[in-house]
Amino acid sequence: MNTIPTTDTPATNDARSSNDRRDLVILGGGLVGMTLALAAARKGLTSHVVERADPETLTAAGADGRASAISTASWNLFGHIGLAEKLEPLGCPIESIAVSDGMKPGRIDFQPGPEEGTLGRMFANRDLRLALFEAAKDEAAIAWHVRAEVVTRDRGPHGVAVTLADGTVLEGSLLVAAEGRQSPTRDEAGFGLAKWDYSHRAIVSALWHEKPHEGVAWEIFYPDGPFALLPLLDENDGNGNRHRSALVWTVAEKDAAGITKLPDSIFVGEVAKAMHSVFGKIELAAPRMSYPLRFHHSGKLVDNRLVLIGDAAHGMHPIAGQGLNLGLRDVGALVEVLADGMRLGLEPGDAQLLDRYERWRSLDTFMVMSVTDGLNRLFGIPGKLPSAARRLGMSAVQRITPVKTFFMNEARGMSGQLPELLRD
Repeated sequence: MNTIPTTDTPATNDARSSNDRRDLVILGGGLVGMTLALAAARKGLTSHVVERADPETLTAAGADGRASAISTASWNLFGHIGLAEKLEPLGCPIESIAVSDGMKPGRIDFQPGPEEGTLGRMFANRDLRLALFEAAKDEAAIAWHVRAEVVTRDRGPHGVAVTLADGTVLEGSLLVAAEGRQSPTRDEAGFGLAKWDYSHRAIVSALWHEKPHEGVAWEIFYPDGPFALLPLLDENDGNGNRHRSALVWTVAEKDAAGITKLPDSIFVGEVAKAMHSVFGKIELAAPRMSYPLRFHHSGKLVDNRLVLIGDAAHGMHPIAGQGLNLGLRDVGALVEVLADGMRLGLEPGDAQLLDRYERWRSLDTFMVMSVTDGLNRLFGIPGKLPSAARRLGMSAVQRITPVKTFFMNEARGMSGQLPELLRD
């Protein structure tokens, strides 16, 4: 049984003292924020973590049916912060990725060699949260404040102070906004955003299917949006093991309401058509959820004693499953920058360190998001001629090994200047 700390735990009571100054005040205790707190703790940095939600609610069975692709680099990070043993039996390896333009001839198959391992692992978001929360519960370097509302944020020349609704004042050297796409801290600080709405929604669920997926992740592109099938571990339903995959189906906003309201039998029929029976007969294995798809990218990542990470800094189309992985790269880079600075006697809020973080992360996030946005637009062009051109290009990539290797390294998160925590 997993135990989730509450506001009555000793760690939180200790943090109520206004003289409990810590290195970081992290606003947002989700997947990225809590990973940051744990990674920072491994490097000797202390933190307050403020989460407005109730962890018991976030980890309740059925509360979040979503799953996330964890790249090779992100898995390395989880290993370095001590989560690999807990998570290993819960993840499904992604052995290969099949990319198709509407299931027409000319697809790409990305399959790494034996020395490269898998292309990543699929995890239920609930399992990731439980592992993070369990690790944080016993970490003295983390003071966790749950069901907590922030009423004021103050940043000055000597530190930061956050006041909670119950009057608790949390002090630190650096304020970290990890609150997600609607970050109030980012907006209050006046960070400008490049943003647009894709006028699409992602419908998320899971499927039972007749044939085994064999670790293959499918990315099928249609003019209305990509259709992804992502491998999950088989599950015993009482009658034996059944094969499962996560579904992420992008549909036009104008059609989303109608599709989400379809009876299960008709919805499954529409999904089966899009799948072209690659896994045989299918059934729904989880409730349907949907959320709007939007792009945003902050014009800057830092300010005086403030840094943005994860979706507070960048939100992208889920076409390549890189959103969470990009946030985890933020975590690795920020922890490395801060740890290096502290060894030189600099405090975490030092402007030199934040400038280094911004220079490091700005280019990487811009490149990944630009490619993702470009792919979405490229495959969204309707018509036979654009489809033929795409399939011609895909056939070329299939044949040219160095090009395929480049794309596989991107998918595994092993390209560019990697933070130490994300390396093997």
